[in-house]
Amino acid sequence: MATVKKDISESTERIDAVKEIVKDRASKIDSVDRSYSPLSTGKSWRELEFSHPERVIRLGTMFSGIGAIEQAFHRLKLNFQIAFAGDIDANCKKSYFANYDIKEEDWFTDAREFDASKYKGKVDIIVGGAPCQAFSMVGRRLGFEDARGTLFYEFARVIKETEPKVFIFENVKGLTNHDGGRTWQVMQDIFHDLGYDLHYRVLNSKDYGIPQHRERLFCIGFRKPTKFAFPAPVELEYRMYDFLEDYIDTKYFLKEKGIKFVTSHKNREKCYTQINGEVALCEKRNQQFNWHGDFVFHPVAEGEPTDEAFDEFIFNVKDVEEKYYLSEKVAKYVLSSGTKNFKTSTETDLDVARPLLHSMHKMHRAGVDNYITFKGRIRKLTPRECLRLMGFKDDFKIVVSDTSMYQEAGNSIVVDVLIALLKQMDITKYGK
Repeated sequence: MATVKKDISESTERIDAVKEIVKDRASKIDSVDRSYSPLSTGKSWRELEFSHPERVIRLGTMFSGIGAIEQAFHRLKLNFQIAFAGDIDANCKKSYFANYDIKEEDWFTDAREFDASKYKGKVDIIVGGAPCQAFSMVGRRLGFEDARGTLFYEFARVIKETEPKVFIFENVKGLTNHDGGRTWQVMQDIFHDLGYDLHYRVLNSKDYGIPQHRERLFCIGFRKPTKFAFPAPVELEYRMYDFLEDYIDTKYFLKEKGIKFVTSHKNREKCYTQINGEVALCEKRNQQFNWHGDFVFHPVAEGEPTDEAFDEFIFNVKDVEEKYYLSEKVAKYVLSSGTKNFKTSTETDLDVARPLLHSMHKMHRAGVDNYITFKGRIRKLTPRECLRLMGFKDDFKIVVSDTSMYQEAGNSIVVDVLIALLKQMDITKYGK
């Protein structure tokens, strides 16, 4: 979910009206429902198959960021059309348009000015995570008093105007206990008033294949009463380290040294090697020992049994640029255990990453961000590694600055959790 850069104390007639509606609803709440929807006890979501894979799903997103749900559909190889999307961050728009097929007229900038009524009956699913800073436990937790908190109401308004068959609303875990649970109860009541059958639960990314501690509230609304249980956790097979280096162990794949040699500027320029060439170079009898020649980029060796869970996380090996390494002065700061009144963990090289934050471009303390060591040196994660830890594959194009990419990755929804949800609900049932 993207950051809204407007002042948190912003006051307009519209925002003030939303605050009054929410306050009035909150004052009438007699009891708070704190019960989570159950987890599935049936077949694992990884083993589930889509009932209508040929169908096209029409998708609308709010606070779209860099398109986490779009990436989920892409990775699942499902047919989908983007009905509308939007974000107030201009850099998010650059990233979105570079990676997804959308018309300019179907993009909006400010959710408060977006009239979605023309999409009524033309959207199957709407996904969005209204800016969470108003409810985050690491923020000031002003809730609806924070202008960003009122953007939830715009999400609900778009649901009302478009009447999708299903929606997914994502937010921080802290939303569930804000104001003693009354804030979340108001939101639930609004969704119920719109006629949706609600199911919600807090899910952690590390339970769905991504080695990152990231707890988020996921609320799914169905237009028709639906029996639904959230996807059960699966065993974590990867460490954060796996997202940093190439871990493929097969004789037909080059190791790091070989890749650097084959892809070197010198060899490519003099045509000693080629990758995915249309016409093969001269074959040699010592081909199995020779690094000059033809090479094919392929995520799976030919004839190797396909293992989707494994294939998903095959990444290219690249040298990490010097700029990502911490200077001695900065390293001393981020690895400080704290002050007399504030202590923090300085552990590096974690198996499961700490939550990625939109402020990763700033060099925070080790207790806040993720730092790794290499040959005695300390560096931060690269933007590409951050994208991987959010579930974005390497074909996602980076077209913005490092600073913006860190922010966009940290604000996103983890793609793998969305994949689990789409498989569990069998999203193809709602396509056309």
